[in-house]
Amino acid sequence: MFKNLLRIAPWIVALAAVAPVHAEVSPDALVRQISVEVIDAAKADKAIQAGDFSRISALVDAKVMPSVNFEVATRSAVGPQWRGATPEQRARLQTEFKVLLLRLYSGALQQVKDQSVEVTKTLPVQGGTQVVVQTEVRGKGEPIKLDYRMDKFGDAWKIIDVNVGGIWLVQNYRSQFAPELTKGGVDGLINALTERNKTAAKV
Repeated sequence: MFKNLLRIAPWIVALAAVAPVHAEVSPDALVRQISVEVIDAAKADKAIQAGDFSRISALVDAKVMPSVNFEVATRSAVGPQWRGATPEQRARLQTEFKVLLLRLYSGALQQVKDQSVEVTKTLPVQGGTQVVVQTEVRGKGEPIKLDYRMDKFGDAWKIIDVNVGGIWLVQNYRSQFAPELTKGGVDGLINALTERNKTAAKV
């Protein structure tokens, strides 16, 4: 699953590579537009293809974060213990979770070659304003199915989770974080993520 995730992570980034989205822009149109823009940017940037982490970080800060509800994503990954976390702990969790995902993007963006994205279907989620945009990443080999869960906050659609091969990314991290939370609480998870990110930075 994580091998496939590395292949499609650029399109997780791609969904948010434009200015804040207005309600009149449909989620599927957003996916089509942004995917093309990020693919072109990655192909044209040799530093990104070489895995320059500072370039990846700058790209995500400038393009991705404005269109991702990262607090919602982090809260979902942490689970019930988020409610008892202090503002400082919440900020640390978001920072370390962001770095964790940035490392994923860094490896994935190096692999952008001739891929394209096709939106196949957009489905409403019952009982709320969320939608799931289903896509396929097409290139050499079998297409990879990739779904985006999006919600409307004010007048903007924002990403809150991504599904790769039947596994929702944020929910998957929630299962990984649970043992650390059980063992050491919120501070234990923060420490574990910090060490994990430090180790990854040395590789």
